[in-house]
Amino acid sequence: MIVHLVDGTYELFRHFYGVPSHRTAAGEEVGAARGVLRSVLTMLAEGATHVGVATDHVIESFRNDLWPGYKDGAGIDPALAAQFPLVEEALAALGVAVWAMVEDEADDALASAAAVAAADERVGEVLICTPDKDLAQCVGGKVVQLDRRQRRRYDAAAVREKFGVDPASIPDYLALVGDSADGFPGLPGWGASSSALVLAHYRHLDAVPTAATDWAVSVRNARRLAATLAAERERALLFRTLATLRTDCPVGTVDQWRWTGPTPGLPAVCERLDAPDVVARAGRLAEAKLTSPA
Repeated sequence: MIVHLVDGTYELFRHFYGVPSHRTAAGEEVGAARGVLRSVLTMLAEGATHVGVATDHVIESFRNDLWPGYKDGAGIDPALAAQFPLVEEALAALGVAVWAMVEDEADDALASAAAVAAADERVGEVLICTPDKDLAQCVGGKVVQLDRRQRRRYDAAAVREKFGVDPASIPDYLALVGDSADGFPGLPGWGASSSALVLAHYRHLDAVPTAATDWAVSVRNARRLAATLAAERERALLFRTLATLRTDCPVGTVDQWRWTGPTPGLPAVCERLDAPDVVARAGRLAEAKLTSPA
């Protein structure tokens, strides 16, 4: 069994900026929501059986209370923001498990679902469908990150090749280099190369010696970097907390993510989206799955 976990927030942004605008007769912008719905239906048509989609129903999360500069809804196009509840309703009507996150983030739901799926002995592979670097921390064993747009898979070896650190060190790595998408800056002077060199050896911030003279790795400007880390260690640990995904969000069980067909509400949602083709496609696909051998 393969489980597909989809970053609905990423997909909605990607389709909003990557597909043509589409306004209904009532003047509602629905292009991105239509794009995501059709994309997930294509995934099902290509053989996906157990699918969950996570969205940021509210952009702000508990992390905004920890760091005032953390990402929020400021600057999001209103036409995009209005499609979050719409795509959640559409995917639920399609019969797909949807996790619309409020206190936590979509990434937390994906990490939690990955943990649930990986612990299920029936599951052979867990595909986290997003290019978001935060989710690289979940990779390992059964769990693989999939960039559907680039058609690239990232197992633990590929994560190490890309970032220079093991998946478990990704939160520490982001704490040092920062994450502009999430709104925290990292530590001054700490770039990708120096962070990777240090963490490839020590793995976590807690294990990095305070004095550069005690470092077992050779890093350019080591004294300055060590002094910065010593002076701002508490802030670095806070950034690591921001970058660490929760794995205890209530996401249900693998059996609850199995797609068994659309709900009776799909035609009404698709009428609102000007997407009658989805109703027919979903119906045919559900019938084919029902009649095909197990």
